Formats: sequence, structure tokens, C-alpha cells
Amino acid sequence: MFTSLKNLLFPKVCLGCESFLESNEEVLCTKCRHELPLTNYHLEPENELMKKFYGRIELQFGAAMVYYHKRGIVHELIHNLKYYKHQEIGTFLGNWYAEDLKTLPIVTTFDAIIPVPLHKKRLRERGYNQVETFGKALSDSLKIAYDDTILVRNIYSKTQTQKNFLGRTDVNTAIFGVNFTEKNHGKHFLLIDDVITTGSTLEACARALQKIPGSKLSIISIADTHNMGF
Repeated sequence: MFTSLKNLLFPKVCLGCESFLESNEEVLCTKCRHELPLTNYHLEPENELMKKFYGRIELQFGAAMVYYHKRGIVHELIHNLKYYKHQEIGTFLGNWYAEDLKTLPIVTTFDAIIPVPLHKKRLRERGYNQVETFGKALSDSLKIAYDDTILVRNIYSKTQTQKNFLGRTDVNTAIFGVNFTEKNHGKHFLLIDDVITTGSTLEACARALQKIPGSKLSIISIADTHNMGF
């Protein structure tokens, strides 16, 4: 009864278009779900995300769930997830994408899911890492450990949205460091992020993780920019 009254007084809205949600809808309305620009990268070994990292870092696998554009449903979702504390978006998308990923043999080789970390100061400011719920949903669904202790951010810096294109391509590899022991040697790490633009942040993360002897790396992001007009 309390839930019904709450929904009546404070109706839930779609976080993609702000229309009122039906009782059987969560996070996104049916219309926005159908219009979500899915990449299907996980079905293409030589997809655009993999090409983005050719000659930069060695990846076993790379994929992103949706395309990111400056305007539209995905922009609204990421904005709400990152700045307005709607962490349920990460859980919703993570559970959805996990169902697609379960069919892939390579998923069984992942030893740990590692989020791109925030600096401690940024974490205090925001209160949470925006990619955490996405990663934990993947972890729960795919039965892969989630570990946010191995990769650390050493340097506090501006967010990517505050940088111009050239600034996004120049990420100092010293920004990230790793904490590891012998038990982490030879592991296959799945690095996750919210949005990939140039890939420079993930490249810096990868170089840090490559300091772990015998490590292998794959990448999954919620979204990948469709073009540099982002």
C-alpha cells in the first residue's frame, strides 16, 4: 500500500525521455528500450572498439553495449548515472548486457572485473564511482569477481567532459598505479568504463595493469562514441 501511494505521489519517470513509467517498467520506458542504439560489438571480433586500440594495447576482447551521441537516450542515461546519483541505471544496463555476454566462450576466462577508478578526492565529491553498479551487475550475473582495489588513480585531474578533444588524447600513464601480489600474476582482467571517447584513459589503465606479470586484458564499456563529433 505504501509503495502504491509513493508511486502515486512521486511517479517514476523514464531516465531516457522523462515520460512516466508504467507499473511494469523500470529505468527506461518500452519506447526508449527499443530505441537504445545497441552496438552488437560482442558479436563482431573486429569491431570498432577493438580497432580503436590497434597498435596501442593488446586486447583479448573489447565491446561496448551502446553507441554514445551528444544528444539522445544514452546521453541522458550516462548523465543521470554520473551526476544525479541514479546508480540503478548501471545495474539495469549491466544485467541486460550480461545476458548477451553469457553466450561468449571468452567470458569464462575472465578472472576479475576492474573498474576505471576515481581519485579519492573525486570519489568523496561524487560519493560513488559511476561504473560500479554496472560492474557489480556483470559480476553477479557472470559469476566473475569484482575488484576495485588492484587499479588505483594516483593523480586528481579534470573530468573528461571538461577537456577538449586534444586533452582527451593525452593522458599521463602515471595517473594510474596497481596494487598486486603474486596471486594476481597471469590473470585475465576485464577493465570496465562508462563511456569511451578516444580510449586514452583506458590505454593508461591498461599500461598500469600490464605491470602485473603475465596479465591479459579485455575491455567492456557501457558506451562507445560513434564518432568524434561527440
